[in-house]
This record gives sequence, structure tokens and C-alpha cells, in this order.
Amino acid sequence: MRFTGLNRQIVLSMSVLMVCSILIIWIGSWIFFAVAFKIDPGMLSEPDDWSPSTVEWLWIFAITIFGLALAAFFAIKLAARILKPINSVMDSVRRVAHGDLSARAFAGDRTLGETAMLVDDFNSMAERLQRGAQESLTWNAAIAHELRTPVTILRGTLQGVVDGVFKPEEVPFSSLLAQVEDLGRLIEDLRTLSLADSGHMQLRMAWTDLTLEIEEVGRLLAQEMEAAGFTLRLHLSDHPVCCDAARIRQIVLALLDNARRYAHPGLLRVRTRVQAGQYYLSVEDAGPGISDELAAHVFEAFRRGDSARVDLNAGSGLGLAVVEAIARAHGGSAVCTRSTTGGSLFTVKWPVEHGALPAAG
Repeated sequence: MRFTGLNRQIVLSMSVLMVCSILIIWIGSWIFFAVAFKIDPGMLSEPDDWSPSTVEWLWIFAITIFGLALAAFFAIKLAARILKPINSVMDSVRRVAHGDLSARAFAGDRTLGETAMLVDDFNSMAERLQRGAQESLTWNAAIAHELRTPVTILRGTLQGVVDGVFKPEEVPFSSLLAQVEDLGRLIEDLRTLSLADSGHMQLRMAWTDLTLEIEEVGRLLAQEMEAAGFTLRLHLSDHPVCCDAARIRQIVLALLDNARRYAHPGLLRVRTRVQAGQYYLSVEDAGPGISDELAAHVFEAFRRGDSARVDLNAGSGLGLAVVEAIARAHGGSAVCTRSTTGGSLFTVKWPVEHGALPAAG
């Protein structure tokens, strides 16, 4: 058993109590018998008497009562020190149970290691619950906001057809199809993030040459990117890497779509390389770049810059969060920095070797 924290305090308190009791008995008995012998030796029992005298019985009773009072005093003081943080936790648990997630416990005397740890663990749990509740409210509001526009457009158009306001041949079905595709992407992004957060994202790992995969994505988006004024330039390594190729294509699509929506038209570079056992995939645009303050939070769900909030062409705010979630599922990470040309540089990296990856949930 470790001689720290609460164990140490209990042992020290009991030791102090025992030492004080012994000293009081010794010193008190010495004073009592010295005074009694000086006043009247006859009130003390004889050496060959088996039973104490009345005065000695009174002394034994008095010293016993004093010892009990001293023990009770130490016990109350120690119990108060131990129970104060425990009662604080109990009260906070009761408040959390009734919906007050802002409740926090107070450790008081932190020399009682175990109780201080209990308070810290409870406060950490309460903070996570409160943060989770706040994030849930934010997510619900953001999802409702993202769903409202396409659903309103679809409902309004279809209702117009039903009411005879529009003729079927007048309905812009290509526009409606685009709204449905946006809904499909939003649902898939939400599903990906949910699987990543719960640890149940399934990865089909295999050794892959991503050059072919990225070139295929480039061909699929070539017409759309050119129409938006972007020139796609690929600098790809043919080094094989162990990954889920479908998920990596999802990363490339999300990064290129993000550049198409927010970057200035111009040169768009996609690079891959291997360094120190890590596979690096990066997308660099020509500007306008992202502020350092926003770059630290750009991979959070529904986090967008102020200009994007009022841009009708802005995405759902989930694409980069999906990128970070897939990178994390591969045992890697995603970062956003400012490029040497003043634009944004998104870099995703993960271990080349399959053995370096965590087991998929």
C-alpha cells in the first residue's frame, strides 16, 4: 500500500493521536500522583492493594473521558477534511443529474491525494458532458441550417408543380438534381464523421499506388475545375502506401472541392511524397489564404470564414472535418498552413507501413 495521500494523512493523524494520548497519560499521571502524595498519601492505594482507591478511580475515569474527547476531536477534524470534497462531489453529482452541467466540485485540502483526484476526475467528466451538450446543440442547429435551403427549394418547386404554378417541362431538373446531390454529400459527410467519432470507421487497407487514384480524380474534376478558372498541376510520387484508397479519394475530392469554392482561380498543385516513414498528400492553392487564427480550427465541423458564411456557393462546412477524420482513422493527421505563394497549403500525412496503423473499429 502506498504511503501517500489519504493513507498518509490517516496514518499521521492516528500516530499524532497516539503520541499525544501517551504523553498526556504519562505527564498527567506523574502530576496527579505527585500532588496526591504531597496532599494526602492516604488517599492513594497501598502497593499490595488489588483495587485502586476512590481518588484513583476518579483519575482513571477523568483521563479516560479526556482521551475520548481528544480522539473525537481528531476524528472530527480528519473526517471534515475527508468529507468536504466528497460532499462537494455528491452535491455536484446531484446538480448534474438534474441537468445543471455547469456544476463543479471543490477539492479543498489537496494533500488528501485520493479525494483531490476524485474531484478532478469528476470535474473533467462534467466538463466533457457540458462540452458534448454544447457541441450537440451546435451540430443540431448547423445541420438544420444546412438542410433547410435544399429542402426548401425542392419542396417549393415540387409544390409549384402540384399546384399547377409550374409545368413539368419548365422545372429546372438539373438544378433540383444538384440540390439532391448536395443533400447526399451532406448525409455521407455526417455519416463519415459519426463513424470516426465512435471509432467504427471501417478501413479496407491495401498497398496502393495513389498516383493512379489521384489522376483519376483529376480527370473527373477537370472540366469543373477548368470552368471555375483553376489549372490542376500534379506532382505525384509512385511510392506505394498502405491505405484505404476509397477514403483517400474522398480526401482529395474534399480538398479540391474546398479549393474550388474558396480559393482564387489559378494554379492548384497536388503533391505526394514519402518522408521518414510518412506519406504526405498536399493541396496548395494560389490564395487568398487562411488567417492563422482560423487555420487552427479549419478542420472543425461547420467552421468557415466570415466571407464563406454569406457566400451562396459555400459548402456545408463538413468537408475539411471529414478530411481530418479520415486522416486520423489512418493513424495520421491533417494541417493547414500558409504557402510560400500566399495561398493555403493543406497537408495530410499518415504512416506508410500498415503495422504503424491503429486497428480499425
